[in-house]
Amino acid sequence: MKKLRIKFAKYGAMKFIGHLDMMRFFQKAVRRAGINIAYSGGFSPHQIMSFASPLGVGLTSKGEYLDISINTEEPDIEEIFAKLSEQMVEGIEIIAVSELSENAANAMASVAAAGYTVIFNEKKLSLGSENIDWVGQFKSFLQSKTIIYTKCTKKVTREIYLRPLIYEAVVNAENKGIYLLIDASSANSIKPQFVIEAFFDYIGQHLPDFSLDICREEVYANAGTAEDVCFVPLGS
Repeated sequence: MKKLRIKFAKYGAMKFIGHLDMMRFFQKAVRRAGINIAYSGGFSPHQIMSFASPLGVGLTSKGEYLDISINTEEPDIEEIFAKLSEQMVEGIEIIAVSELSENAANAMASVAAAGYTVIFNEKKLSLGSENIDWVGQFKSFLQSKTIIYTKCTKKVTREIYLRPLIYEAVVNAENKGIYLLIDASSANSIKPQFVIEAFFDYIGQHLPDFSLDICREEVYANAGTAEDVCFVPLGS
């Protein structure tokens, strides 16, 4: 049995397809591609498939990952890439297929961080106004010792301390966007929307619905230690 890691992009109308439907799509695509995927045991066997990190509805991505196990000792990676690509629909593109070592952790367990590009929708926001120095304000916001996001659900309200979970933030004033490298581990995973909503609270503005275009650029594992992190793409 061999482990394969598949990297794919999600864009266009497919950004509105949820994670469970994406799982079903790839399960069918793998079968139609004729890939000899391995199945679990028990009374209800299922394909051995693991996604790195569910992507929120409405977000696009250039770096999604899933792992599969196959019953082939010497897999032809180029052939698998070609056959799987043939089964894709508009909005889903296979970028790479690679073989993993036997002791490699699965995609989900490997995730430590994720990079996002957040673009402000000018039709919804007034950030383009000359009266608002949002670039300077965002840099000031990042210098805050404490950045708190209040997450409210039907059952509970809790505060999330975001500052230690933001590893990098780069402002692009030209396209009114921000690149964020943030924690995506199972223990401290946060969403880029949390950071932007906290910023709007900081400047005393309301963030309208559907005012952000968000693309996940890459998902990273930590090849270093907890004290000395070294983020590398899951594909590497």
